[in-house]
Amino acid sequence: MHDRPRAATDPERERQAIADAIAEHRALRGATLPILHAIQERLGYVPEAAVAAIAAALNLSRADVHGVRTFYHDFRSAPPGRHVLKVCRAEACQASGCERTIAHLAARHGAALHATTADGRLTVEPIYCLGNCALGPSVQLDGRLHGRATPARIDALLAEAAAEERA
Repeated sequence: MHDRPRAATDPERERQAIADAIAEHRALRGATLPILHAIQERLGYVPEAAVAAIAAALNLSRADVHGVRTFYHDFRSAPPGRHVLKVCRAEACQASGCERTIAHLAARHGAALHATTADGRLTVEPIYCLGNCALGPSVQLDGRLHGRATPARIDALLAEAAAEERA
């Protein structure tokens, strides 16, 4: 399967992950980002409750922490699907057909950008350059890079991920 953490649904698990991340990183200079990254690594997202806790621990306003959390596109505010597909939207991938890939994901898999399918199976997110320009359009599925992401290739990757999930 993939090495991404499962999304938390337990409020106590969320609280503990937030407290642990704060305890581990609060002494760092500029601790807000390391704390946010640690929470996302543990839970798969940064819950709203983290904003107040981080603000209190670092003597910042909630607006400051919220601003950092929402400025960076990699921080999710809700649990992701079991699989996360990042679609490169940089110029080289646009020139090689990423919009066709995005349209296919929405039409065939019910997975629009910035969204998770109703069954919680797949989250689709944009990313701006995976550094694989010569093999565009490129995608990253559960942290693994794939080039030449045609609709057929996307279907094969998602079928493989589903098969791994069942195994």
